[in-house]
Amino acid sequence: MTVLLEVCVDNPEGLAAAIQGGADRVELCSALDLGGLTPTPGLIGQAKASPIPIYAMIRPRPGNFVFSETDIDAMLREIDTIRSNGLTGAVFGANLANGALDYKTLGRLIRQCDGLKVTLHRAFDLVPDIAEAINIAIELGFERILTSGRALTSVEGIDDLKLIFELAEGKIKIMPGSGVNISNAGMLLDCIPFSEIHSSCSVSLPATSDAAKRLGFETASQKQTSKDAVRALKDFCLSR
Repeated sequence: MTVLLEVCVDNPEGLAAAIQGGADRVELCSALDLGGLTPTPGLIGQAKASPIPIYAMIRPRPGNFVFSETDIDAMLREIDTIRSNGLTGAVFGANLANGALDYKTLGRLIRQCDGLKVTLHRAFDLVPDIAEAINIAIELGFERILTSGRALTSVEGIDDLKLIFELAEGKIKIMPGSGVNISNAGMLLDCIPFSEIHSSCSVSLPATSDAAKRLGFETASQKQTSKDAVRALKDFCLSR
């Protein structure tokens, strides 16, 4: 069985590059430089015609994952939007102030996802107790956990990733993400038999407008999903 490749994108060009490059699934976001926020209505509309499954990020603001009632109301509405547009699934997470998963809030969001598949995102990487968090994710009905092993990157979190994979016991999919690329995917898969991986498959692009950079609309280096990077990583996954 080959390894499935999920590519996260945050703009129309990235969506097209992921599909053309051969990604198996897309995580649709806005603002990946902020860790990913809910995609715009226009991007959701473009994704409706995708030939591959599209999971949309549900995150109404940047920052932590301790959500207020108004945040949760926005998330419930965002879930309704992606369902009405025929997308495959939703990606979200929620924590308590101590980092533990917020069982109550996650339960509300899951119930709103009737008919959608669900991924628990890297809010998981803030948890103090891995075993407890895995059990919560399984009990609530998440399809998978996206995690970097509670570290900045999956390579740095390899020890926790091994533990997470073992504790999951095949009851929920574990998908490594953050910093995963063609140069380190082999090491990760040699250490742990993941069935799917998550990557931005992005390349750095120079700022195109000095005026936009001066006013803060562009950073010195922009990132963009690369069709060639997607294809290279997908070909690698097919070879496993």
